[in-house]
Amino acid sequence: MTSLGPTSQRYYSQGLRLHYVDWGNPEAPPLLLVHGGNDHCRSWDWVAQRLCDRFHVMAVDLRGHGDSDHAPGSHYPTHGFILDIAQLIEQRQLAPVNILAHSWGGAVSLLYAGIYPEHVRRLMVIEGWGPSPEIVKKHGDLAMHERLRQWVEATRAVAHKRPPRYASIDDCVARMKAANGRLSDEQARHLTLHAACQNEDGSWSWKYDPYVRVISPVWTPPAELLPIWSRIDCPVLLLRGTESWASDPLADGRAAAFRDVRVEALERAGHWVHHDRLDDVVDMAGDFFSQQILVDQL
Repeated sequence: MTSLGPTSQRYYSQGLRLHYVDWGNPEAPPLLLVHGGNDHCRSWDWVAQRLCDRFHVMAVDLRGHGDSDHAPGSHYPTHGFILDIAQLIEQRQLAPVNILAHSWGGAVSLLYAGIYPEHVRRLMVIEGWGPSPEIVKKHGDLAMHERLRQWVEATRAVAHKRPPRYASIDDCVARMKAANGRLSDEQARHLTLHAACQNEDGSWSWKYDPYVRVISPVWTPPAELLPIWSRIDCPVLLLRGTESWASDPLADGRAAAFRDVRVEALERAGHWVHHDRLDDVVDMAGDFFSQQILVDQL
């Protein structure tokens, strides 16, 4: 099957009009792609193009990102993002679904899979298991009044700071490349064209809501997070780049929370492993998710 590209679709979650792209092939097993923080669904285009002949690929814009609505009040708790995933899977009748997710999208997808283990066939997460236990311990388990105060102050700081505006799309591309020096010029431009929009005065800004960068005071502590992961009963593949900040979940012990897990690391890759080592990630994802097709045929 040759795809001309994805079609834009809409769905609703908590009154928000959210966006996703559908790569067609609806008779194939569903594969949902979930982006990371400050990103967008078209970040998956290169992966989707090479998997859409075997899977019904859909990529979602989480609330506050891409072409989805921003949340009223600019508050982005984790459970809101979980709801967005749950709504899409429910409304489009995708369960049981395969999920490939990156960074923050991975953290959300792991929680969803632990809440609804019967709805997920296989789950591949790229650097989406959060800060290492050492970092969590260093910052301590703050009391609720301290977390609330931090959230109020951080929200005020965003409100008082005007989001950056760029004179041209080329300036946006340069900023994109500065964030990930491994991107080719073609990759950086493609990502930027879907990440930025032009303002009325002709300048350019990023589409994502600046408030998504503020950490919600409502979060799942490690003591409650690992038991949720332990409820996931599908195969899980955790992938990281050896040149990233993400810690090894095997070495730090977090991988032990999963019933059926495989951990892989790719060299010459940072946090955006699917951009830095595209061919390897596509091969790995194709093999991992295709194994379920073989199981279903037995």
